[in-house]
Amino acid sequence: MKKIKLIPAFFIAVILLIGITAFGQNNPEKKAVKGFALLELYTSEGCSSCPPADDLMGRIQNEYQNDNVYVLAYHVDYWDRQGWKDVFSNADYTQRQYDYAKFLGKEPIYTPQLIINGKANYIASQETLVRNGIKSALSKPVTTDLSLEASQANNNLNVNYNIEGTFKNSNLLVAIVQKAAKSNVKRGENANRVLSHYQIVHHLHSVSLKDKKGTVSIHLPKSFNEKDFEVIGFVQDKNNGGISVATKANFQSSSVL
Repeated sequence: MKKIKLIPAFFIAVILLIGITAFGQNNPEKKAVKGFALLELYTSEGCSSCPPADDLMGRIQNEYQNDNVYVLAYHVDYWDRQGWKDVFSNADYTQRQYDYAKFLGKEPIYTPQLIINGKANYIASQETLVRNGIKSALSKPVTTDLSLEASQANNNLNVNYNIEGTFKNSNLLVAIVQKAAKSNVKRGENANRVLSHYQIVHHLHSVSLKDKKGTVSIHLPKSFNEKDFEVIGFVQDKNNGGISVATKANFQSSSVL
């Protein structure tokens, strides 16, 4: 009786397994890059139409906290002359809104206005349209990657950034954001109301991108702490205002806030 040799078959199986593994290593599956939605709200405590938009941003922030959805609320200053000065208002944010009006051809400016990814314009209190805009933004492919690492040094925040992808003619903007606050408004259109605010921008730092890696240093507000604040960064085209990527900063474990 002829004996069947099993050893060669074993080696053949091993060789096939090695070949399959090597093929898999040389041909990795491409992972789909998730889209993002950066929501920029223009609001004011002096505007009676703004509280519903502020509340909507608060709900969206809570609902999408595990997704690539980032909310920035800019308090403009042109309502400050109507009987109540918004404690969070800043003329720089009014100018940023004017810049968007030029990019988008949507003059005059108004509140509450919402811009998504620097390209789409909405009345910020129109919930259905806003939510559809978020879904649309999340469905679009992303070709640029941004990572941020932040650490506090005395009264400054040092943010290390790393960008992969195209960033020609772009700025990196880094926002210091207070997650929530309340204001007791005594005059103006919202007189005698306690207003809730979300994702309030205290500072917006801009740097023209030359290299894919670098560090920006930002002076912190006195009330800054890691629990109540966060840092959001994004890359924006200088020519058309389009935003290619956005993310939150990771705080290095060595930082003491």
